[in-house]
Amino acid sequence: MSKMSTEPVRHALNGPTMGTRWSALFFAQTGFDPEPVRAAMQAAVDEVDGQMSTWNPDSDLMRLNAAPVGVWVAAPDRLREVLQRGLEIGRASGGAFDIGMGDAVTAWGFGPEAAAPDRIHAAMTAGRVPAHEAFEIGETSVRKLVPVDIDLNGIAKGYGVDRLANTLQCHGIKAGLVGIDGEMRALGLRPGQKAWTIAVEAPDSERRVPHSILTLQDAAVATSGDYRHWVDVQGRRLSHTMDPGRGAPMLTSPASVTVVARSCVEADAWATALMVLGADRGAPLARKHGLDALFLLRDDDGSTRGVGVGRLFSEEPAAIASAGER
Repeated sequence: MSKMSTEPVRHALNGPTMGTRWSALFFAQTGFDPEPVRAAMQAAVDEVDGQMSTWNPDSDLMRLNAAPVGVWVAAPDRLREVLQRGLEIGRASGGAFDIGMGDAVTAWGFGPEAAAPDRIHAAMTAGRVPAHEAFEIGETSVRKLVPVDIDLNGIAKGYGVDRLANTLQCHGIKAGLVGIDGEMRALGLRPGQKAWTIAVEAPDSERRVPHSILTLQDAAVATSGDYRHWVDVQGRRLSHTMDPGRGAPMLTSPASVTVVARSCVEADAWATALMVLGADRGAPLARKHGLDALFLLRDDDGSTRGVGVGRLFSEEPAAIASAGER
């Protein structure tokens, strides 16, 4: 038998989801059929999208948004799980991560409808209750305690990545790299006992280039930034990250925040929370919760500097190696 016949075969799968694409990379023995895995992964992300999309008026999330205050609404397990995680991280972040910003997201044109001045005014003048105080989650249903529109765009992709990872594991695949639009999760090690290599993107709207390189094993990474999705208002570019205190896009924020955590749902939500808080307030909170986080900040001269928290990102900005220096 030749040596090549016993070496693991590389499989790269992908498909559409949430307005972008999911991907999976793993190795399996010769003769392994990846099609059942592909189908199961597509079904997993389709389920997440079908339950949590704000673009689909028939999604479970939109049914909940349309329900009157105080009325219990049946909600599938996965939606309730994501709502619960969102509320927990909202509480832990002091409201910096708030899933109850759906009205503001829509008003400013980051949803399926164009921005509208009357909705912007309403979002900015609304009396807001933090989402973690606005819901009651039961065993099979959810109810709103105050008027609120939920938006899960800051957490659903991360959850979708975790579902991709779980699907791999259910098919007996213990090592792989899965992702949705830059949110990634690594399982185990590559052949040769090597960690998975992932680039942290530089906050550049004109091109996609790496800022630094991570090597991960059994961990997830997510980045929130101001350089991919924005609106221009009176000549000023505003990012899609909402300030819960204003009901409007952040006026000042890091260029990006990258978080490494055990699960991608955690990394995704915390990356948004730390974008809202900024490095001065966010770094101590990340440290308190044991997160590895990298804040990329723009200086007045246009250069970018990093502020790191945790073992992966040294506390000293100078210790963060850029990809170009490796």
